[in-house]
Amino acid sequence: MDRYEKLRETVERAADEDMVGADDVVSALATLRELRDELADWEPRLIGAARRMGVSWGDLAPVLGVASRQAAERRYLRMRKPEHEAGLTADARVQAERDRRAGQRAVRAWAQDNSEVVRKLAALVGSLDDVDDDVRPYVDVVSRTLGNDDPVLLIGPMVSAVDHLRDSHPDLAARVDGVNSEVEEVRRAAVDRRVGR
Repeated sequence: MDRYEKLRETVERAADEDMVGADDVVSALATLRELRDELADWEPRLIGAARRMGVSWGDLAPVLGVASRQAAERRYLRMRKPEHEAGLTADARVQAERDRRAGQRAVRAWAQDNSEVVRKLAALVGSLDDVDDDVRPYVDVVSRTLGNDDPVLLIGPMVSAVDHLRDSHPDLAARVDGVNSEVEEVRRAAVDRRVGR
């Protein structure tokens, strides 16, 4: 008999105090807690898998027993516990995720509005041929990324490359740092607006 069946049997027999002992009830409560902990871990993993497979929040809402897509997403964000958010409360995890998304949207809009500047700067970094062998892979990533339609995808590789170009190309590094500072300010401002700071 598996844990679930034994638990169900104990619960059904618990109504008749003569058929079950206190030790059985306490054991059933411990098993219930274990199952609850397992289910609390399984649900966000299954929801995450469903989302990766393209299932919408609207489709998940009734399955999760909530009334709206927002409530379904909130439930998921409250339940999942990523390592980088260890120690945060469930509500703080929801807030952190929504802040992150607001920042991403703002940065994407900024990159689209400043696409020409971002692309020209990335082209300068990606075309460098006077770099050391240990720096070459970083420059090559920028060069390969130039083919993407989304200019926001250029920013991360440029920033990574520039960390290795400060001594050999200080002016170029300063320009990339300037763009990165603008990006971070856009991200901060978006989060501040979202939370009304």
